[in-house]
Amino acid sequence: MNFLTSTAAAGGMGSTVLMMVIMIAIFYFMLIRPENKRKKEAEEMRSAVKKGDKVVTIGGICGTVVDVKENKFVLETGADQVRIEFEKWALSSNETASEAKKAEAKKAQEAKAKAKAAKKAEKNQ
Repeated sequence: MNFLTSTAAAGGMGSTVLMMVIMIAIFYFMLIRPENKRKKEAEEMRSAVKKGDKVVTIGGICGTVVDVKENKFVLETGADQVRIEFEKWALSSNETASEAKKAEAKKAQEAKAKAKAAKKAEKNQ
């Protein structure tokens, strides 16, 4: 009788360990991995900022980049041409790059639609 109780307890322990492994895997794929991907994309965006880009800082200041240094960039705001120097980590979004990505995605979608239409027309003939 004692043997059966110990094997049942060992089976319960194995399922507990299995559930823990499954939970860790779920956390990794649903929380940790996407966050690391977002951090990597943000770092790439910050390192790709260049002169003339329209950007927004984490404080909500909008302007045009007039100078880029190793870890800093200088932003010119509005018609009054105030220049402010920021650390690159303070960059929230690069509107110029996001507009370029949108235009590129739209061209790719149009090309795909044209190819599909051409294939359909070819099939009908």
